[in-house]
Amino acid sequence: MIGLLIRSAIFGLTLQLLVGAAGAWAGPPTDIARQVIEKALDILNNPAYQGEERRQKVKDIVDPYFDYQEMAKRSLGPAWGKLNAGQRHEFVALFSQLLEASYSDKIEKYAQRVKIDYTGEILSGDYAEVRTVVVKANDRIPLNYRLLQKGGTWMVYDVVIEGVSLVSNYRSQFSRIIHESGYAELVKRLQTKVSELTRTG
Repeated sequence: MIGLLIRSAIFGLTLQLLVGAAGAWAGPPTDIARQVIEKALDILNNPAYQGEERRQKVKDIVDPYFDYQEMAKRSLGPAWGKLNAGQRHEFVALFSQLLEASYSDKIEKYAQRVKIDYTGEILSGDYAEVRTVVVKANDRIPLNYRLLQKGGTWMVYDVVIEGVSLVSNYRSQFSRIIHESGYAELVKRLQTKVSELTRTG
């Protein structure tokens, strides 16, 4: 149970480190990942910052480096192509709220004393994967970042923890709900979940 909680917290830490608006990364993927993650960890481990101020400072550091729309698009899967511009904007915003509400509390509890080992980088055309291992206490958790190059910039579009893709995991859940109850029901459930998490956060 403790191991599961730690993995959930690390997963949340990764999301909070990387979630935000799309932006440019200048330089090799691993160099940029290291720079951004280590700056964010410095804030998270600085006792001068607490609560909402700390979360905001972390977001200010990482917001430019994550292709959040691409992540939302891939998570929704084929249903994305059936949405109009307004619906897509709504879904991206809602998905962002879901992730932040789901993981911000875990970050506050488990971010301290985390070490990141950078173990490799794979480049294939416009795609890259930065491989890391999160080291905490006696646990070592493989954690990889998938990036896509657009217009000469590198942006994260997926996170893989212990072989499980965040995007694929959400796509499986969302596809099932849409198949059983329709897209409108998916939106309704996400709105309800965000509301619940916000009230209890």
